[in-house]
Amino acid sequence: MSILGMGIAVVAAAFIGLGFVAQQHAAFREPLEEILHPRLLLDLVRSRLWLTGIASMIVGQIIFAFALNISDVSEVTPVLTVNLVFALFAAHVIYRERLGRNEWLGALLLTAGVALFLGIGVPHGGALPGVHSVRWLAGAGVLALVALCAFGGLHRDLRVRAMLLACGAGLLYGLQDTLTRSVLLISDDGFARIFVNWQPYGVVFIGALGLLFAQSAFDAAPLRISLPATTAAEPLTGIALSIVIFGERVRLEVSDLALEAVGLAAMVGGIIVLGRSPYLGKPGDHPAAAPPDGVEYQ
Repeated sequence: MSILGMGIAVVAAAFIGLGFVAQQHAAFREPLEEILHPRLLLDLVRSRLWLTGIASMIVGQIIFAFALNISDVSEVTPVLTVNLVFALFAAHVIYRERLGRNEWLGALLLTAGVALFLGIGVPHGGALPGVHSVRWLAGAGVLALVALCAFGGLHRDLRVRAMLLACGAGLLYGLQDTLTRSVLLISDDGFARIFVNWQPYGVVFIGALGLLFAQSAFDAAPLRISLPATTAAEPLTGIALSIVIFGERVRLEVSDLALEAVGLAAMVGGIIVLGRSPYLGKPGDHPAAAPPDGVEYQ
């Protein structure tokens, strides 16, 4: 287990969490009709606040790429879940509200869950499969789940739709993390090899699609509703894909599996508790943030 890799991933999570706060404040002002429409991104590009959030997220992803270069995907990806903690503290500073018991409980559950899973599971090993390996079909399975999230949210209230869109974004970001890892492994055999393989182009496409899903979720609901599902789905997807595609291994003894399950449950539970924090969303800050008639965000 690489302590340096996990430390770098924490720094990446800080930048990503700050980026999410800025993006959500900008996207929440956009019309609901632009959900999952490319026009949403075109409108947001004109917002300096949103661009600042994107810049922060890009910096975080670049830093995370360094973590991926020295650690396995399933080892450092769970650490990214603490971006929700950084988002919470950023919103706390912006709104000058004190943190309550639930916020500290969520932070404790989240960090303890990550530590337990990594300490017991010790994800390790793995290798890059061939370009045409059937293992890459796992990525197609993820895309099918993303499509279900998109169509499943149609004709649902905004809260449910935002959660499904956020889950789709998390699935896409987890797939992007896996493809990024593969690009880094390809570059070990020469930088020129990157451009003759499909994975780098997949990173760009999947990243853009994930961005559209994430901003659509931010457009539909406050951060406390639209972010936790993304934060939970990304590491779980990254772990699953790293095991299926790269062949990374975790301990499979019954006692270890039980503790790993507890760690994952605590991780998801912490994300849910933190995600319900009133400091993560301020629907009353601008006119466009008020929910439509018959829709409640609480």
